[in-house]
Amino acid sequence: MASERQLSRRSLLGRTAAVAAGAGALTATAATAASAATRDVDVAIVGAGLAGLTAARDLVAAGRTVAVLEARDRVGGRVVNLPLAGGGVTEGGGEFIGPTQTRIKALADSLGVDTFATYNTGKNLLYKDGKKTPYATDGLLGSVPPVDVAGLANAAIVQASLDDMAKQVPVDAPWTAAKAQEWDRQTFETWLRANAVVPSAKFLMDVACTSIFSAEPRELSLLFVLFYIAAAGDASTPGTLERLTETANGAQELRFVGGSQLVPVKLAATLGDRVVLNAPVRTITRSGGGYTVTADGVTVTARRVVVAVPPPLAARIVYDPLLPAARDQLTQRLPMASVGKAIAIYDTPFWRADGLNGQVVSDTGVVSSTFDNSPPDASYGALMGFIEADKARELDAASEAEVRAAVLKDYVTYFGEKAASPTSFVLQRWNNERYTRGGPVSIAAPGVLTQYGPALREPVGGVHWAGTETSVHWMGFMDGAVRSGERVAKEVLAAL
Repeated sequence: MASERQLSRRSLLGRTAAVAAGAGALTATAATAASAATRDVDVAIVGAGLAGLTAARDLVAAGRTVAVLEARDRVGGRVVNLPLAGGGVTEGGGEFIGPTQTRIKALADSLGVDTFATYNTGKNLLYKDGKKTPYATDGLLGSVPPVDVAGLANAAIVQASLDDMAKQVPVDAPWTAAKAQEWDRQTFETWLRANAVVPSAKFLMDVACTSIFSAEPRELSLLFVLFYIAAAGDASTPGTLERLTETANGAQELRFVGGSQLVPVKLAATLGDRVVLNAPVRTITRSGGGYTVTADGVTVTARRVVVAVPPPLAARIVYDPLLPAARDQLTQRLPMASVGKAIAIYDTPFWRADGLNGQVVSDTGVVSSTFDNSPPDASYGALMGFIEADKARELDAASEAEVRAAVLKDYVTYFGEKAASPTSFVLQRWNNERYTRGGPVSIAAPGVLTQYGPALREPVGGVHWAGTETSVHWMGFMDGAVRSGERVAKEVLAAL
């Protein structure tokens, strides 16, 4: 039965009183495009998410001059705190960290941002075929939803197979795996249909897929899925599907006190007016021995450029000379997945009194996975639900009121009538965010990695690439973003 403990599901993704001190320090020192018309630096960095800010930190520490150009009026990229009407914050983007995510943890520690355990006391809920089943997460099956025995057995075999195949994928070059061509010719859906032959096992794997990637199995290359699993570790710890899906001992184990955006806010504050907000980059032009980077209201000349935004957004910049065809076509084939986060706020986390931990796996509704997003002191209750993949796309054109009604209907189904009347409700719709257009990560369909993968990190002249999509460990996570920033800083320093 031990192998049956290997499957659950993963959530993804994560400017108020709790973040005010750090945000205030940033706004007091960061420049705006209007006040930073020209800059001449060693390195221009496009994007003030965790990747760009980490690269800037390391370059400055090495004595280099930098300018970080950020399109938004805030730092953090896909990491953002959402203000609550009654005070406090909740995370609208990346929020969780766990074992082997050592680089984001080290960064947070250096900035004095503490962590606390994701609430995981009590029973999970499985809602399937119209039936609600509470189940313990510390029993024989661990946090595996209690579907039928045949489904559990099949799912355990499927997960073991995926983990075994992932061990054969080099994280720094998945396209060189011995079976890369075979695995990259098929979708994850095709492989699941041949292997997850019990319907309940297919259900478990489908929920795991949408929770991890915010994408449907039909959208993903099998090789990409195997790489993602392999990357869920570090140099000494092989990645596993279980680490992606678990709360305790998994990628959802910890949250940040004050919200995850406190990390990039405090990091940006250490860089001061090197960070320029409201400055979307339009062109990167080779000029003499360096580059001219033109953004709204500001022009930067630099010896090297780091582009630290998701591939689809990097593709919207005009490059002169043109990027190599392989790099450009790679960005054409790495779309963002589809995700939103809906958080309902209550006076108390009332589900805890019912012996529930707030985590749900469901086969229906617009929200198929939830978490208890309450603060560490439980001064109010917060239920967070992911709206992902097909469900997210179905609601892209819906009004916020319509999304709220659909989400609360699901919360009532899972947690009862008390869930119908939150004190407030916040929604982050990444598909409709101008400078993200989806999330939590860019995804690869069949044929992309084997044909275009080598262009992912390969510099083009003096233009270097960062962002979580370029990380060899924890791609798609905050940890991967930090790792990519550290890697690209070393790359640039070696070239200067």
